[in-house]
Amino acid sequence: MPAIDLAGIGMRVVWLAFGLGAAFGMTAQRTHFCTMGALTDIFNMGDWNRLRQWLLAMAVAIAGTSLLAHFGVIDTAKSLYTGMRLNWLSHLAGGACFGFGMVLASGCGNKTLVRIGSGNLKSLVVFIVVGLSAFMTLKGALAIPRTTLLDNHFITLATHQDLPSILAGAGAAAMQLVVGAAVALMLLAFVFASSAFRAGDVVRTNVIAGVVIGSIIVAAWFVSGYLGYVAEDPNTLQEAFVATNSGRMEAFSFVAPFAYTLDLLMMWTDVSKIVTFGIAATLGVVAGSCIMALGSGVFRWEGFGSVEDVGNHLAGAVLMGFGGVTALGCTIGQGLSGVSLLTLGSMLTLAGIVAGAYGASAYQMWRVNRQA
Repeated sequence: MPAIDLAGIGMRVVWLAFGLGAAFGMTAQRTHFCTMGALTDIFNMGDWNRLRQWLLAMAVAIAGTSLLAHFGVIDTAKSLYTGMRLNWLSHLAGGACFGFGMVLASGCGNKTLVRIGSGNLKSLVVFIVVGLSAFMTLKGALAIPRTTLLDNHFITLATHQDLPSILAGAGAAAMQLVVGAAVALMLLAFVFASSAFRAGDVVRTNVIAGVVIGSIIVAAWFVSGYLGYVAEDPNTLQEAFVATNSGRMEAFSFVAPFAYTLDLLMMWTDVSKIVTFGIAATLGVVAGSCIMALGSGVFRWEGFGSVEDVGNHLAGAVLMGFGGVTALGCTIGQGLSGVSLLTLGSMLTLAGIVAGAYGASAYQMWRVNRQA
């Protein structure tokens, strides 16, 4: 039996993650794909156009991931999102914290990276603070309230928490395609029912945003869950997913990888610290956004406008770091990657994010009216 080249597999996974991240960053920069913007458009103007971009990406991600799972290319049970333990309070509270924070910080994790690539120094500060807050929530002082107040409220299910497993039990693989197709078709029907979404040249931008972003999530599962999968690690004699921080199959998420990126930079000479799938994807988004911003002439340096602006971004970044780790993901980590697996935890997190974003938008409107 030939020796397994773990280093070679890891290198391939990392470079593919970087490439997918770059494609994500270029697309998000060009099409203004942004979950926070989509929600605030609804709250403030009643405009659902950008939310339909996100829902189209969700439909594509669900359909593609369901196909991968149905044909046995990936095993959804080996991801971080599909465990039998449902931390319902952590998902709701963490999602609400993240949603509130992303509005204060002018964007969620992926938007922060996209803005860094286009010269926004405020987003660079947000990135650093989110990373610090996330690391504190993973292993530091903020892990105490997470574990003692939130994570100990959970439900243990009889099956994995994805809908196909709940509906079919042991026959989840067969049910995966049926449920995935049904959910994707319902989302597509809602998305394209809007004449504004389908209008003129706008439809091309909207479709590009949704299809490309959704396809990148599917490709990320393939890279991590198939190309990076080793049935027997020669060092541990156990199965492994090479170059992931969680040791499991991963797709895109932009909170914990901020912490791991800072950790790598601060401990660069520690040979145990390596570039992982999440770190490479994070750096790729910045690189892709920068390339697109420079190429389209929209790159410009931007800083804080006031002391209140600084305070809002710092507070928002702390809430995003804490909430994203607590809820096991962000608008991309849970809103696309987790939802593509049709998990209950992802749906609860999304509900929390929407509620938190609405609360933050109402707070900002109150502040504006009070100052006026």
